[in-house]
Amino acid sequence: MVRKTTRVGAIASATLLFATLLGTGLSGATAQDQAEPEGLATVDTEISASDEAPVQQIRFVSAPVVQPVEAAETDDAASLQQLVSTMALEDNMSDEMRCLAQAVYFESRGEPLDGQLAVARVVINRTESSQFPDDYCSVVTQRAQFSFVRGGTIPDPNTSTAAWRRAKAIARIAHQDMWDSDAEDALYFHASHVSPRWARTKIARARIDSHVFYR
Repeated sequence: MVRKTTRVGAIASATLLFATLLGTGLSGATAQDQAEPEGLATVDTEISASDEAPVQQIRFVSAPVVQPVEAAETDDAASLQQLVSTMALEDNMSDEMRCLAQAVYFESRGEPLDGQLAVARVVINRTESSQFPDDYCSVVTQRAQFSFVRGGTIPDPNTSTAAWRRAKAIARIAHQDMWDSDAEDALYFHASHVSPRWARTKIARARIDSHVFYR
């Protein structure tokens, strides 16, 4: 069944409405392109596959229906710093987003923003790889992966600091893929002052400040 709605303007007279109810056809091609004012009467025409005449129903809308529009994301920022500064941050984060932000905070809060974004990308990339768990919290708390995790527990950040606010912003930016990273496909990283054995078998992707990223 196909539903076709013909909107009759609020200025239509009672005579015209009565004629419509009796089956007098009115074209809705023009009216459908116009806004629907308050108190508008609309005519719904049910068109079936049979040869029977269309059945018309009248319904009244007491007020205009407005489709809510979400504010556009600030993904046209001139720099990552500008994007971070304009991010709207929720007070109540989901557990997954909190785990991602905690990884950024504890692993890289002293790094430049692109280094923090790269750490977030590693966590996200791991959830998309068959080699690792498929959610942020499981990736972060996986045994022997992140040194700040103790006994499978992530410590609480200092939530009153600017560093935590930046970490939350970076987590959201990375999660929504709003800014490119030099470590876009990296799965591993380590501090530049150490040389773990596993690094010898990986391909270096980028060095950002004091971290080296690998795929």
